[in-house]
Amino acid sequence: MSAAAMVATDGVDSIRIAFNEGSMTVLRIAIASILFGIALDTRVEDFRQAARRPGVIAVGVAAQFLLLPALTFALTLALNVRGSVALGMILVACCPPGNVSNIVTHQARGDVALSVSMTAVGNLLAIVLMPLNFALWGNLHPTGGPMMRAISLDPVDMLIEVGLVIGLPFLVGVALAHRFPRVSARASKVIGPAAFLLLGALIAVALANNFALFLGYIGIVVLAVFLHDALALGLGYGIARAARLPGRSVRAMTFEVGVRNAGLGLLLVFSYFGGLGGMALVAAWWGIWDIIAALALARWWRRTPPAEVPQAAAATRA
Repeated sequence: MSAAAMVATDGVDSIRIAFNEGSMTVLRIAIASILFGIALDTRVEDFRQAARRPGVIAVGVAAQFLLLPALTFALTLALNVRGSVALGMILVACCPPGNVSNIVTHQARGDVALSVSMTAVGNLLAIVLMPLNFALWGNLHPTGGPMMRAISLDPVDMLIEVGLVIGLPFLVGVALAHRFPRVSARASKVIGPAAFLLLGALIAVALANNFALFLGYIGIVVLAVFLHDALALGLGYGIARAARLPGRSVRAMTFEVGVRNAGLGLLLVFSYFGGLGGMALVAAWWGIWDIIAALALARWWRRTPPAEVPQAAAATRA
């Protein structure tokens, strides 16, 4: 994979990190395979379970697709970050959850069934809501908006890209899982981790090829990503506690809201923004830091039993 970059006096907003066509194809395959692996481990029963817990799912959907993008927008204003960094933060906030949320929920002794159901619903809704959310908040941003309008980003084009990369493999995977459950269950244990490793390798190679730029500008995004990730995890935890969910559900909700599929965001940065510096750095660093933070929280939670609420009250709220 080759990568090139240009630095101008304007700083991070002028960096351009370019993937060649071969690398873009591999990146699309990696993201599609991750979603395909999630779908192979998803059953129609997961959607039925979600339908049986409409209150809990509604809380999660509101946190992911309404509150997180809005709070992220406010955070970019509070931090006064550059336009490309702000757009990167907003884009990541609009991304759906990934299968990492299911893994860390299991490690944290959380409600895995709820986590899987929310991941399935979240990725399905993200096909439409992600492009619309990003177009809304990105265009509203005082410094990011002019950059978006200069590129003339069409939400319909992004919707098609998201539909092809996450919608199609997800729907095909769910259909195969329903038709061939045993084969799909075995395949998901290989495809998902392999795709995740491929994505990690792509990010690592991209950072290595642009290491001087990474060192020169990472200080601009480290604090922003740290606070943004803490905001996302805190939002999931806070809204679950406010809804008085059981302890295991609180842990699942924390990770479903806090863990974002930053790899998808990185793909969109290269597809529509020409590898715009701040956006690429935010998406790449988020993909690394988000996993570290989620694993650390999961390990800490694993040492303590989750607080529960009376069964009757939990059933009423769900």
